[in-house]
Amino acid sequence: MKSSARFSPFPILALAVALGAAGCHGNDQNANADTQNMSQDPANANLSPASDTSTSASAAPTTSTAQTTPAGYESTPEDTGEQPVASAPQPPPELPEYSQPPCPGDGYIWTPGYWNYEATGYFWVPGVWTRAPYVGALWTPPYWGFSRGVYALFPGHWGAHIGFYGGINYGFGYTGLGYHGGYWNAGHFNYNRTVNNINTTVIHNVYNYKIVNTTTNITRISYNGGVGGIAVRPRPEELVAVREPRAPRMSTQIQHAEMARGDHNQFVAVNHGHPATLTHERPLEADRDVRPEVRPVPHAEEHPPAAMRARPEERRPPARPDEKRK
Repeated sequence: MKSSARFSPFPILALAVALGAAGCHGNDQNANADTQNMSQDPANANLSPASDTSTSASAAPTTSTAQTTPAGYESTPEDTGEQPVASAPQPPPELPEYSQPPCPGDGYIWTPGYWNYEATGYFWVPGVWTRAPYVGALWTPPYWGFSRGVYALFPGHWGAHIGFYGGINYGFGYTGLGYHGGYWNAGHFNYNRTVNNINTTVIHNVYNYKIVNTTTNITRISYNGGVGGIAVRPRPEELVAVREPRAPRMSTQIQHAEMARGDHNQFVAVNHGHPATLTHERPLEADRDVRPEVRPVPHAEEHPPAAMRARPEERRPPARPDEKRK
């Protein structure tokens, strides 16, 4: 019988040392919040964990692709749980490109800019950092959707999970599905530095997660449905969020929109789609004692066209003395 070959222990020992060193290095990276070595985005938790969906909340986030919306598709209050606050006969302009101002501190959430509307036309409401009204609050942005033959503005709201906002790619973590700019953890908001303007000497709750864009033909379309709008319907995760407790826009946010309405340079008729003020450096503070509440979800057939007019807080302020009356 031939003796079996002898094995030297030294190569095995060297390999074990190398693997041990690599393992220690990997553990060091995982212990650091500022790392790219993440198997999935922790901000996926911003979507409701719908159990009856094939579109998992852990799927890699992507931006929306411009498509022609299927004929007959309309947005409804059932998509968001909110009645429209404004309507227009034509769709809003494309979203302008802009840079995000630096985050002012811990607990502020980025609320992206959007087009609002009144009788004289569309005007731009600047993007702004807003202090969350309560721990765990996330902002679902407003969006324009084609509804009942016109373009309707569905307002944003605060909630534990991100709802439907038309599949609009607002940027800075709002890819059209969920919010990937950060997440709540142990009472603090952790910011994704790859999509936010963060000064780490001021904010220490940070991490890096690169959002992979797997789509093509990306545009800055600002509305859902209608002619040439984003062809995205609500996902099950977003429909679950509609029935969760939520809080409406705060008074500071309403006042912010009113300030934009009072500046004629923000109107498309003046700026031709290029607003003078795209963002505000000064953040918005939160209202006191804001609590999420469960509200009945309205049905599309329950709102007549009159309900699509601006709410009292959205109406235009009295004309200034220097304004000419028609």
